[in-house]
Amino acid sequence: MAWWFFKRKRPAARTLSLRSRGDHGDAHRVDFEALAPDVDTFLGQAAYLQLGYFETLSQLIASTPELTQKESLSLAAGAALLKHRGLVSLIRERGDDALEIMLPFREPLDAFRRATHGARPLETVLSVHITAGMLDDFYVALASSYGETGRTAAEILGAADDRQALVDMIVAAIDTDEEWRSLLALWGRRLVGDTLLIARAALGPATLDEVDEKKVEPVFTRLLAAHSRRMGAMGLDA
Repeated sequence: MAWWFFKRKRPAARTLSLRSRGDHGDAHRVDFEALAPDVDTFLGQAAYLQLGYFETLSQLIASTPELTQKESLSLAAGAALLKHRGLVSLIRERGDDALEIMLPFREPLDAFRRATHGARPLETVLSVHITAGMLDDFYVALASSYGETGRTAAEILGAADDRQALVDMIVAAIDTDEEWRSLLALWGRRLVGDTLLIARAALGPATLDEVDEKKVEPVFTRLLAAHSRRMGAMGLDA
């Protein structure tokens, strides 16, 4: 899947950082040199991902009969749409056409959403919570590479996501039927590979040499640690 990230000319050097949960100060920083994508790729991917989450959650709203669950899904969908609109506004402020910036990533990111769409609605709810959480963290980390544009993007991506409502849905389902626990734990583990592949492919090279692997490893270790915390908060094994 790594081929689908278009290669564009990159600046000579950048710094990538990953913020811990609740840490809005100096983040742990890792030197990625020229591995971060160009700013158009970064913004296009991030904006289309948020639009995709809005679409997935909207589909779940339409197919969910329970009003309380519709409301929970609508909160998360609204938050994703706000992030999408914020990133689109940022693209336009830079003088670019948002549709053109996002278009190269439509097909591959739609394929990612299909691959992480569960056979059951609750699996898809978990997919949104897990993949959006991991990729929001990753794109906030990437944002440190782009100066003022990156700082604005990080603020947009770091805004309230209202996904606690999704967590509550999952926990309620497990409390009602314990069989959900093992099923969702397995599904959550399956999501990790596809999601990390999205993040890794965004760095540019289809393959990384040993030096670059060592640069990447701390960030992905922290992504996995955050994933484990999310799963643990729902009573699921990572």
